[in-house]
Amino acid sequence: MQQRLVRSSFRLFASFLAASTLVCAAGTAQADETNGPFQAATRTSGILSPSALNAAPIIGSVRAADMSQDGDQGVAARHASLGPSGFLSGVASKAGDVVVGALNLIGVRYQWGGNTPDAGLDCSGFVKYVFQDTLNYELPRRAEEMSRVGEKIRPDELKAGDLVFFKTMRRAFSHVGIYIGDNKFVHSPSTGSTIRVDNLSDRYWSVRYNGARRIDDAVYTDDVAQGNDVRAHIQRAKMSY
Repeated sequence: MQQRLVRSSFRLFASFLAASTLVCAAGTAQADETNGPFQAATRTSGILSPSALNAAPIIGSVRAADMSQDGDQGVAARHASLGPSGFLSGVASKAGDVVVGALNLIGVRYQWGGNTPDAGLDCSGFVKYVFQDTLNYELPRRAEEMSRVGEKIRPDELKAGDLVFFKTMRRAFSHVGIYIGDNKFVHSPSTGSTIRVDNLSDRYWSVRYNGARRIDDAVYTDDVAQGNDVRAHIQRAKMSY
């Protein structure tokens, strides 16, 4: 009951921000039980940190539609003039529906073969649910099948919303999560755990990293703001990081 209340509260929070301006199963269920060459630099990104969920720092890329092709250091500065509420709603609108949808599910329990938050979700069930719920985009049910959808992405090309894959069961593409920026990804790890944020640079995940896919380029971010600037503004908004 308490977990549902926390989850509901964050859903309301994420929905409010979105309205302001704005990622293992076989057959029906092949759950992927999780048993750190990924130190490659990825793009520095902005941050969303729902501290009320006691989550690890959650980093999401910031899209800047008004940025030049070369980027613009002034993105965060422009939001500064909006004050905490304006800045946060701007970040939420630019982080992408997929990232917000994934963050909404932090704390949901892992369930082998699970397809809904109430029943619990395994890794591919989580990813499939997020894309269906936020974009009405239907992905295959299994991680291995998802690994054939969309465009193959190099580590240095990762953007928030991309799918990241891992070899966790002695076979390729046996685990999947949703990348949210700054080497972080959201996933449903294994029996007895809940959906959470982990770091691709952690040794466990880096040695098992198996590639990434981009489902639809229209879903994802184009450019990013400077990470330190975004963190500073989040702190001003009194959200811990």
